Amino acid sequence: MYEGVVQDLIDELGRLPGVGPKSAQRIAFHLLQADPADVRRLSDVLVEVKAKVRFCATCFNVSEAEQCRICADPRRDPTTLCVVEEYKDVVAIERTREFKGRYHVLGGAISPIDGIGPDQLRVRELVARLSDDQIGEIILATDPNLEGEATATYLTRQLRPLGLRVTRLASGLPVGGDLEYADEVTLGRAFVGRQAAP
Repeated sequence: MYEGVVQDLIDELGRLPGVGPKSAQRIAFHLLQADPADVRRLSDVLVEVKAKVRFCATCFNVSEAEQCRICADPRRDPTTLCVVEEYKDVVAIERTREFKGRYHVLGGAISPIDGIGPDQLRVRELVARLSDDQIGEIILATDPNLEGEATATYLTRQLRPLGLRVTRLASGLPVGGDLEYADEVTLGRAFVGRQAAP
């Protein structure tokens, strides 16, 4: 335990996701030793990001404008909608350069243990977006874990009756991996999702 503002800084840094007590302490002491101009620049950016960044009115991705750059881009395919859990998922998919449609960010995944149900996610907003008859396929790109699977299952049950094509990202063996190191679930999914050889 440290005194006063040093401990306050460590405590605040420790509240950040993925930052444990030791990491918070390391960051705090790095900031204490850093040049005051660098710390001021960091402080200014934090204040500016809170003042300028908001959520896209259409897809709920982070944006500095009313609409994010993806929703505002007329070259994007308006008939395909990729549903993701978080904003960082949009960035991951965009890095592949494979998807040319639009997105919908749920803001999390169904997790009864954490008290998160469908009502805490942007499911109503998703269903409202589907009323324009332009969207023909919904790609569910939730994480391949218990919460992501629960979310995908729930959304599939909600969306299939609307007559839309609902698909799920394929999962299975990673490129460059060895079969002997694959767990049973991953290997099983690779068999279920197998495709014809090219």
